Amino acid sequence: MSLVKLTIKGISYSQTQNGAYALILNEVDGDRKLPIVIGAFEAQSIAIALEKEIKPPRPLTHDLFKSFADRFDIVVKQIIIHKLVDGVFYSSIICERDKIEEIIDARTSDAIALALRFNAPIFTYKNILDKAGIFLKANTENDNPENILDDVLSNSDAFTTEESNDSKNHYTKQSLSELHEMLETAVNNEDYEKAAKIRDEISKREA
Repeated sequence: MSLVKLTIKGISYSQTQNGAYALILNEVDGDRKLPIVIGAFEAQSIAIALEKEIKPPRPLTHDLFKSFADRFDIVVKQIIIHKLVDGVFYSSIICERDKIEEIIDARTSDAIALALRFNAPIFTYKNILDKAGIFLKANTENDNPENILDDVLSNSDAFTTEESNDSKNHYTKQSLSELHEMLETAVNNEDYEKAAKIRDEISKREA
């Protein structure tokens, strides 16, 4: 299967759905976009890496990984988004140390956050782009990145997510008491990203 190189167009924030972020990847030799819903923490980490002049006072998790890898002479060579199953992207980090190559599984958002820090190229397979890639509306191309996600969300048949089980639509089907139970479970499991999404849904209903 042939690989297709991707670049990062930007991070989009939904003006209509609170807390929804999408990483928009652009086909290098084409016009298709590959949108992936990501969490707020990953969006922040990627945004900081894109803005070279922004230096957080303490290293983020991905910065720590970069420092750790540098200390032990580990280089990230490339990132490959290699699989799409039930709306969930799967990625691999191709690393090298002492001329020995290793492949590490990773969430796509984490893999791309690291790719930025290592200046590593991002690829996907043509069949994945054929399945999940979209063409945005002509007038969207000139809009700010923040306006892209709402246009993408309106095209739900083509839109895929990194963690589809945590989508907003999933929580709207739950009762308020079920949401409180899910929130407690998420906190106990230290799944704070999921807890934040559940909390947003509870706050919206209790407002």
